[in-house]
Amino acid sequence: MSERSKFLEPVTRENTAVVLVDHQVGLLSGVRDIPVEELKHNVVALARAATVLGMPLVVTTTAADSMWGPTTPELVQALPAGQKIIDRSTVNAWHDDRVHEAIETTGRRKLIFAGVSLKVCAALPAISATAAGYDAYVAVDASGTFSRTKREAGLLRMQQAGVIVSDYATLMVESLADNASPEAGPCYAALDMPFAVLVGQISAAHQA
Repeated sequence: MSERSKFLEPVTRENTAVVLVDHQVGLLSGVRDIPVEELKHNVVALARAATVLGMPLVVTTTAADSMWGPTTPELVQALPAGQKIIDRSTVNAWHDDRVHEAIETTGRRKLIFAGVSLKVCAALPAISATAAGYDAYVAVDASGTFSRTKREAGLLRMQQAGVIVSDYATLMVESLADNASPEAGPCYAALDMPFAVLVGQISAAHQA
């Protein structure tokens, strides 16, 4: 696949996996570029929508028993039953053999990353995945970091490396692909976008 065509090939539920990196209570406490409650809402919605669409998840922590604490409870509750969370010591999640193997096992060549902090937890494995021939995407609104400067630097570095930057809802709606799909309603409910209730009310009014 050429460098140009990877930007044009759509994300689908068949070709994409989701990698959630280090959404841990200690790291979330330092987030300053996005309201923490909004960040938690967005990553939970991403996990739930991906599960509705049958997309594999790979979930990681780093130093969960010491420095950074466990995965935020809201995300744990949103994960599929039996989902394993891989705790590691490497800064770059891609460098942990178990994480790398879990990603390879999905068989997907497109990877959506989200992480705290954006410029390390999301950016570094996304850049490594790009170097390894994967198409890496980062859901920036399901990622957070410790200052606006760090956010801007992380975004620039990813874009320079060929990582595709998007948001959680767009990536999931693109993966849904068809609003006539049986998964459409559950997917939009999982995304929990602010305007979705109004859309549902308009739809109900037309059906009355």
